[in-house]
Amino acid sequence: MQIKTVRCHKIDEDITTVTLDTVDLPAPSENEVQVQLKACAVNFPDILKIQGKYQRKPPLPFAPGGEAAGDIIAVGSNVSNISLGDQVILGGDYGGFAEAINVLASAVKPMPQAMDYAAAASFQTAYMTAWVALTCRGHLQPGENLLVHGATGGVGMAAVDLGKYLGANVIATGGRDDKLEIVKSRGADHVINYTMPSQKIGGFRDEVKSLTNGRGADVIFDPVGGGAFDESMRCINTDGRLLTIGFTSGQWPSAAVNLILIKQLSIIGVRAGEYGRTYPDKGRENTRAVYELANNGHIKPYVCKAFPLTEAISAMQMLASREVVGKCVVTMNGYTMPTAR
Repeated sequence: MQIKTVRCHKIDEDITTVTLDTVDLPAPSENEVQVQLKACAVNFPDILKIQGKYQRKPPLPFAPGGEAAGDIIAVGSNVSNISLGDQVILGGDYGGFAEAINVLASAVKPMPQAMDYAAAASFQTAYMTAWVALTCRGHLQPGENLLVHGATGGVGMAAVDLGKYLGANVIATGGRDDKLEIVKSRGADHVINYTMPSQKIGGFRDEVKSLTNGRGADVIFDPVGGGAFDESMRCINTDGRLLTIGFTSGQWPSAAVNLILIKQLSIIGVRAGEYGRTYPDKGRENTRAVYELANNGHIKPYVCKAFPLTEAISAMQMLASREVVGKCVVTMNGYTMPTAR
């Protein structure tokens, strides 16, 4: 059958070079299923792959989009545990900006019962990153103070959500009051706008100390790097754990070894995907844990906006310009996302 898909034909810094194509999609092979997609999450790796900056480079041409949700519309001859009409989620490196896709039957799971298509397409990567960071690497305990940077983004919001589920007192930082209000409404105990004129450079050290009775944060979730990392070193508790997730600031910080010594703190790198590949049994256990939380309604991503497939470029531009709160998605096949929540 013929489908529409947004594809990258050449590596280019300009993401607007992707095109909306009509292509033939064959029937699924004997071990595959065919999924009519309803929603696909938009993530930074989608942009990086178009620009040739991601560590794994898909073969050209390719459709961006790694996390998606939809309905089974065909099954291969060797597939016995999946039926037509099943609502499923899938994850991969690429292919999701399309009306339909063929994937191995082993690559799909039932869509969480507590989620719509947009939410189901948006939780896997963000919540797995936050889960591995807070439980496997940060060993967050009930009652501890958790400081989350970049809390208005998809991964940051997931860390806030899971931090509250794990019983922590959550302090969230961000650069815009309107975004932080959403984070607060979803459970953060305190929010800090680090761009306020009254704040020092870094914008949160004194307030974090004040909110924790002078002790500082026990666990810090940092996908930002740069100044956020430097300031975090000065508002972390003794025996604290500083989790470095990434560097959205574009700056790689240098750790002050004297502070590591004085505070006896730990700086811990987090690569959720690599963690699962290094420890396969633990990786499968983490996947089951996050899925069960989603299926039972204990976690749910905030999806701020949906774009039709024809506007996939606008969706990526919104993400690149840091205008997204939580997640945004591309939708297909007539699916309309419920109101953002």
